[in-house]
Amino acid sequence: MRTPLIAGNWKMNLTVPEGVALAEQIRQRFGVQEDVEVAVCPAFTALYSVGQALRGSTIKLGAQNVFWKEKGAYTGHIAPAMLSSLHCEYVILGHSETRGRFGQSEIEAELLGYFSETNASLKKKLEAILPYGLRPVLCVGETLAERESQKTDAVIQQQLSETLQAMEPDELRDLVVAYEPVWAIGTGQVCEADEANRVCGLIRSTLAHMHHTELSEVVRVLYGGSVKASNANSLLKQPEIDGALVGGASLDPEEFLQIIHAARTRKG
Repeated sequence: MRTPLIAGNWKMNLTVPEGVALAEQIRQRFGVQEDVEVAVCPAFTALYSVGQALRGSTIKLGAQNVFWKEKGAYTGHIAPAMLSSLHCEYVILGHSETRGRFGQSEIEAELLGYFSETNASLKKKLEAILPYGLRPVLCVGETLAERESQKTDAVIQQQLSETLQAMEPDELRDLVVAYEPVWAIGTGQVCEADEANRVCGLIRSTLAHMHHTELSEVVRVLYGGSVKASNANSLLKQPEIDGALVGGASLDPEEFLQIIHAARTRKG
């Protein structure tokens, strides 16, 4: 049985002291539990300090992005070895916000090109982190226009196929895929539980078709997009959903802990 994963994406929030304080609150309340895995993904500036605050706990540390080169003249980027040296275990790859696909944004349309992540760059990043034992949380999802045009399935399948093409099943055993419908991120809207379950099932069947049924049964598929305590139970009870990638609610320790509790009792 796949262990549920609840990962908090703190995005561009919290100073280092604020991040440490939040990590300490979660650690104190979470305890040592093995029936659910928990990870937090702070901004790069807080990775070291938050990692220190989590030492000795079962809560994992994750990064929000990575670059595919090991070193060089790439100002502003972070290499896989740098994350590994901080004892990161997870890396979020291809979040819609790094792809320039926003559910709701204050970024002017003419500046969206600044966020230019592609399936090709994600493939390079995925290949780059594997030698360091970093586990990818690969985000996929459709925009509102794509959903209304009934292109959801095609978009998801293309994102998966172009990112994972030519990779061996053994390289992907630690892969986590997060279904994040773009229209539900930061908007307060959430995908209905049965539809979220259907798309997560589509992700699993696509992996089975591309690689092997055994791999699809091992890979965890999360849901993300306005996840909060009030909807976590209905989402996490779905058979194809193995956890959640949590945005804004992960900044509130009480909300985040209630989501973790929903994952612990998902079969109840």
